[in-house]
Amino acid sequence: MTVALPSSALAQNGGQARRQAAQQREKAQRQQERARQQGHAGDWLRRYKDMPPAEQERALQKDPAFRQLPAEQQETLRRRLQHFSTLPPEQQSRVLNRMETWEHLTPEQKQQARQIFGQMRELPPDRQRMVGTALHNLRGMPPDEREQVINSDNFKKMFSDHERDMMRDASRLPLAPPESGDHPDPQE
Repeated sequence: MTVALPSSALAQNGGQARRQAAQQREKAQRQQERARQQGHAGDWLRRYKDMPPAEQERALQKDPAFRQLPAEQQETLRRRLQHFSTLPPEQQSRVLNRMETWEHLTPEQKQQARQIFGQMRELPPDRQRMVGTALHNLRGMPPDEREQVINSDNFKKMFSDHERDMMRDASRLPLAPPESGDHPDPQE
């Protein structure tokens, strides 16, 4: 009888873990379906980016999806729109491309990206710049060459094992390729 309790407890825990995993998959599928119904990430910005700020604000106020958001989230989006509007056109394009790329990542890839770039933000600013520049250069290489560079003696001298692991993990994500003149900002 005592043997049956632990195994039934294990079965219950396993069943609970399976239910939680299924719920997470369903939640991710609902989020992806909502995103598909709302169009591609950045569509609204692409449509209104060339309008004067006052017209952008009016368009935002008329947008049904925007009006359904909580006031705090609306204010955050307003601030982001104001910031986006001050960027030069080439930087706006990079932002829109990154939004599009992000939209196509799986929930697991998004979580991995958040984790990696969160670790990068913990680095001192000079190391952030060095790792960011190296990562930018690595993104333009084929996977085999990238791995050789990361494992090279030169990189081992320049970067810690932790920094090289971050670069390796980040370079494996299916992110947009580097654009000419695109200097990564780990804070973005």
